[in-house]
This record gives sequence, C-alpha cells and structure tokens, in this order.
Amino acid sequence: MAENRILVVYYSRTGHTRALAEWLAERLDADVERLLDDVDRSGVRGFLRSARDALRARLVHLHPLGHDPSRYDAVVVATPVWSLSLSSPVRSFLEMNRDRLRGVAFVVACGGRGAQRVLGQMVEAATKVPLASLVVRDRDLGAEELPARLSAFAAKLGRPSLLPRMRAEPAAVATTSPH
Repeated sequence: MAENRILVVYYSRTGHTRALAEWLAERLDADVERLLDDVDRSGVRGFLRSARDALRARLVHLHPLGHDPSRYDAVVVATPVWSLSLSSPVRSFLEMNRDRLRGVAFVVACGGRGAQRVLGQMVEAATKVPLASLVVRDRDLGAEELPARLSAFAAKLGRPSLLPRMRAEPAAVATTSPH
C-alpha cells in the first residue's frame, strides 16, 4: 500500500514555528511550504500589526505556493498563536484553500494560552475536522513525553513508525519559544 503524501504548511513571524514545522516535516517524511505575506511583521510594530490583524481575523495576500495542496492526502498546518487568535497568514491559507484540502492536521505553537481557541478558528477557516491536532507549548519542548505525543500525531496521519526515527529536538526547537 502506498504511503500517504503529506505537506507541512506553516507561518512563522520569528522563526520558532518554522523550526517546529521543519522538524515535523523531516520526521513525517513530508514536503514543507512556508507561507509568506506582504506585511512587514518585524520588530515591535510588526508584532503589534500581527496582533491587530489576528484579533480582527484579517485576511492577507499570500505569495504563490510552491506546492499544490490538492496533490496531498494530508496537509499539516502549523501556526503560532497571536493575541489568543489564529495568525492571519494561516487563516488566509485555510480559507483560500479549503476546497483543495483533502485532509488536514493542525499544529499550534504557543507560549501559554489560546491554543484551543486557535484550533477552533482553524476548523472554522478550513471547514474541516482535522485528522489530528497537536498543541506544543513552550513548557512541552524538551519534555520526555513530547516524542510519544508526536508519534501519536504522526500515526493518525499514516506514519506509525515515527517513534523509532525520533531523536532529541534540535536546539532551535527545544530551547526557544515556538511562535
């Protein structure tokens, strides 16, 4: 039986969600796609702009994708939490591609609160129930149970042999906030 094709799509303002998404993509043997928008999100102004956009559920223009999501059995979508809300680039991706996504799985990276709310917003934007979902908080990074949680997540996507392939988290993921 052929293995499911998986694409990991993510947005990362600071690079932390990127490290988590790339780490997952490697372990899931998946293609990876970074979402890019035209908004300057750097520095304090970019942080404030991002928070405002998320709170207002603003859609943004995204650069063209390098991968066609409709060619994948599952698309894992990773997002940071912005002001207890879904990041606007990920909201835009989900709403623009909802009819092209066969199966979805959601990964939410956060420092503390807002993950469950963001998962609900992702379901609403995609109009799909995820095959799997995973919340990775700062305190989870480096925890003994994280590999088992990631393995369970992978198994729901047709990657049951993930745990033996796992090794310690890369320093960029294990020692930084995943946003």
